[in-house]
Amino acid sequence: MARIAFILLCHKDPEAVIRQVSGLAAAGDCVAIHYDARAPKADFARLRAALSGMPGVTFARRRVKCGWGEWSLVRATLLTVEAALHAFPQATHLYMLSGDCMAIKTAQHAHRLLDARACDYIESFDFFASDWIKTGWREERLIYRHLVNERTRKRLFYALFHVQKALGLRRAVPRDLDMMIGSQWWCLRRATLERILAFIRARRDIVRFFRTTWIPDETFFQTLTRHLVPDDEIESRTLTFLMFSDYGMPVTFYNDHHDFLLAQDALFARKISPQAHQLKARLEALYPKRDVAFPVSGHGRALYGFLTDRGRRGRRFAARFWERESSLGPDRRLMILLCKKWHVGKRLAERIGQATGVPAYGYIFDELSSPLPDLGGIENRLEKRHRHRRALLRMLYDHGGRDSLVICLDPSGLALLQDFAGDRAALHVLEVDCVFSDEDILGHASRVGLVGPQTAPAATAELLPALRRDLAFESEQIRMAGFDGLCRLRETDGQDAQARALATFLGIAPGAVADSAALEHLFVD
Repeated sequence: MARIAFILLCHKDPEAVIRQVSGLAAAGDCVAIHYDARAPKADFARLRAALSGMPGVTFARRRVKCGWGEWSLVRATLLTVEAALHAFPQATHLYMLSGDCMAIKTAQHAHRLLDARACDYIESFDFFASDWIKTGWREERLIYRHLVNERTRKRLFYALFHVQKALGLRRAVPRDLDMMIGSQWWCLRRATLERILAFIRARRDIVRFFRTTWIPDETFFQTLTRHLVPDDEIESRTLTFLMFSDYGMPVTFYNDHHDFLLAQDALFARKISPQAHQLKARLEALYPKRDVAFPVSGHGRALYGFLTDRGRRGRRFAARFWERESSLGPDRRLMILLCKKWHVGKRLAERIGQATGVPAYGYIFDELSSPLPDLGGIENRLEKRHRHRRALLRMLYDHGGRDSLVICLDPSGLALLQDFAGDRAALHVLEVDCVFSDEDILGHASRVGLVGPQTAPAATAELLPALRRDLAFESEQIRMAGFDGLCRLRETDGQDAQARALATFLGIAPGAVADSAALEHLFVD
């Protein structure tokens, strides 16, 4: 029966590592640990004190200061492999893990999979012919010597590269090796790793070559395994489920990924978010269980690609809660006040709300500061209000607890008005026709950025007639649109005519309007 010795490379969060190692060892497997020498000494001391006496746990004989893209990661792995082979003679397989990895299958499932076939599980693709490297350097990783860390000494790293390139200081790849590339998260048989260790002891030139390649943890074991093991004993895949974004960054998993991860054709997953406490607790409890059935689909990468592509094209993974319905509802009434003078429109809306109890709002599609209740974020931006206009109004109906709603709209918003006219809700429109002085029109021109303090009087005088025509044109367009139930309340009409127009709009008796004093001093500036 398979017995796994985990090769655990970690550099942070000793408490999480202690829980991880304890769970793996409790299921009957072994763990050899390398804790990065760059990590605080106190963290390593805490780790060592908690795990040193635990059966099935050992540590690498030396700690290496590890850096991304460096040979140091391979060196740390080799030291941990040596420790595992020495401490656990019963181990049949060695499985590479990081502190961000967690089991997504049970130990029983893992042992059965490894028993089913005598092979090594390691991604091992042709370095030059495969598309494993999506972007960036390819042969430059190998043919030039990379002597410093790219992330910590970036300027020197690229300066040395450009000097070698300019002077033609290329080097040859070892002739007897077919260079391979793949994920550094592998599961190799004991005999395979013993062959690798014997090979590099005999071939120091191979170590010298890989010591100055860039990102050797993606090429060293992948190349040597293929060199030393027959092809029919290698399954070129990793048993650790991981994904990368189009930008080359690892995809992180959170609490809501539990079922998604268990459905993948893998034994472990990385990387699990440090904040995914619920997911970690569930996965920690999973590994020692027995007789658990896993309905494996293995379509995780395809699903991720499909969903992220939808996001790139502006299509969300799922409908927002405010997008699940497309109509205001056939039993609801939407009453819109069209008024170019916003202070008049808001004044009338407020008075209607006070007199009738109908929820009334100002220019919610024109003015960001128009007061709205907390609606889950849809109220925070004007473009979002426009994009989800019907959903916004549905939530206002629900918030007010009434089937009627009053809002204000600038007469320039004809497209919005036409959209609402196409809804199943009953639409009532009241055009409030105000008298505009020259000062009113200039104030409007200033708000829309047509004039400013430095505008010449002559230019202003030429602009006034055009603006008056624009205001008249907006009103004409609304009347020509043929909206059912359109009423007009003119400032120039008498109070009786105004009361009749408002009563018709509200669907109440004119006397009720007069009693509410809704029209008193309505047009005062």
